[in-house]
Amino acid sequence: MHRGNRFLSSLFLTATLAVPLVMAASPQDNHQEKRDDHNKRYYDKGHKDYHTWDGNEDRAYVRYQNEHHERHAFVELNSQQQTVYWNWRHSHPDGR
Repeated sequence: MHRGNRFLSSLFLTATLAVPLVMAASPQDNHQEKRDDHNKRYYDKGHKDYHTWDGNEDRAYVRYQNEHHERHAFVELNSQQQTVYWNWRHSHPDGR
């Protein structure tokens, strides 16, 4: 009977320590990947600068889409269309 309790205690302790580690690792890794994708940098050749795609850029691009009746994701645009967006973006800074 004493061995059975020791085994169950060891099993319970191992499970108690392992479960939080497994649960914490997976969601944070996935969230980190999404955040890295979201904060991608794009080079604007015409203005010779970089733009980090973040929440501000998302909001600006939605405004651009509404004004230009555009419904494509930025990454789906060809280089000429992206240049048109960057030109618009430089003339519409945040806060306008």
